Amino acid sequence: MKKNKKIRFDFLTVFPNILDSYWQESLWKRAMARGIIEVNFHNLRDYSLEKHRKVDDRPFGGGPGMVLQIEPIYRALKKINARKKGRVILLSARGKKFSQKDALRLSKYDQIIFLCGRYEGVDERVALNIADEEISVGDYVLSGGELPAMVIAEAVARHREGFLGKAESLEEVNGSFATYTRPPVFYPEKNNKRRSWRVPKVLLGGNHKEIETWRRRA
Repeated sequence: MKKNKKIRFDFLTVFPNILDSYWQESLWKRAMARGIIEVNFHNLRDYSLEKHRKVDDRPFGGGPGMVLQIEPIYRALKKINARKKGRVILLSARGKKFSQKDALRLSKYDQIIFLCGRYEGVDERVALNIADEEISVGDYVLSGGELPAMVIAEAVARHREGFLGKAESLEEVNGSFATYTRPPVFYPEKNNKRRSWRVPKVLLGGNHKEIETWRRRA
């Protein structure tokens, strides 16, 4: 788990309020209150010089939809790229697929800026000249980059000291395994005691060596 000063997440999007509620709950709320995490949302339209705050235009060569322009993105990054040890990530269906190794690697940075695309995409000059890397969260297409950015941010934040209650909460420490809790016997049909779903006996016996062996096999 990364020991360092707080990490800053910046989301550049045309919908800056789309993820607001998520950061005000649970681990994120506590982490921000304790100064472990900083989260900032930036409205791309604030960096438009166009009268109506327009940030997209028709694609050269024709085709459906609109494309986010490079100019407001460039101006925004000039202002919010505050830390030397930072990383600019463009969320894209054409990007490299995100992995747990990427989460650990990115947790070593002090700032991560997420460029959240919308509409038919982002001017390719952003990927070629501005973004440090282009990332996808899976082999499917979403309406925008906000949800993928949130997924990556959480996967990264879990590796920062203090974000989780215990370092052991990281699945990669002991691996992922089947887990159970009370009651030890559950009856799905209230009046039928012959049908029951039970917790494996090994988990109830208190023999930690046997439990670890079971977990590796389960």
